[in-house]
Amino acid sequence: MIVASISDTVTTAINNHGVWAVFFLMAVDAVFPAASELVMLYAGALAAGVFGSDGVQIFGVHFAPGASAYLVMALAGTLGYLAGAIIGWAIGLYGGRPLLERHGKWFHLSPEKLDRAEAWFERWGNLGVLVGRVTPVVRSFVSIPAGVFEMPFAPYVSLTAIGSAIWAFAFAGIGYAFGSNYNSFDHGFRFIEYAVVVCVLIGAAYLVYRWRARAKVHDRADDSAR
Repeated sequence: MIVASISDTVTTAINNHGVWAVFFLMAVDAVFPAASELVMLYAGALAAGVFGSDGVQIFGVHFAPGASAYLVMALAGTLGYLAGAIIGWAIGLYGGRPLLERHGKWFHLSPEKLDRAEAWFERWGNLGVLVGRVTPVVRSFVSIPAGVFEMPFAPYVSLTAIGSAIWAFAFAGIGYAFGSNYNSFDHGFRFIEYAVVVCVLIGAAYLVYRWRARAKVHDRADDSAR
């Protein structure tokens, strides 16, 4: 399945490239959904030394499995997400609505999603960035709209840094805590992923049903008017 393939791709990338893979994948997740939960869970598990991991390495410095390796992985996720979020903010700021109206599909931001994002910011204000960063799915659709709506850079970066740290350290901590039991957890987590996909498909089918029902009612109203 596609979900299983994504999981394998993420874990393989982190196995092969360690800290840099975590940094890059989290940077991508700041603009596009990139399975940040799985990224940080797996990063935390590797920091604990599972699968024969001997820890992590960056800039030629080796960190043995344990608290220091966990800290490095969690910081990599936090800083990677922050870097991606700044890029997304800049895209929104300098491209504005015209860019998204022309090329929104590249960023999975349709006019409808942008309208919802605007309503989100109207409801929460600047705090919407912090709330969005710790909200699944929503967190990947905050960066560009924040730039489009010209949110000031300093509070944007501050709130994003706080939110991304909460997310990265929490999920890496869960992965670290599971430690050697990660194999069984990952197996169970995939069933959760499958369940989410099924729920999405059911939800999409329901929306299509509602849309068709409304269309029929509208057609009957037109016929009556004639």
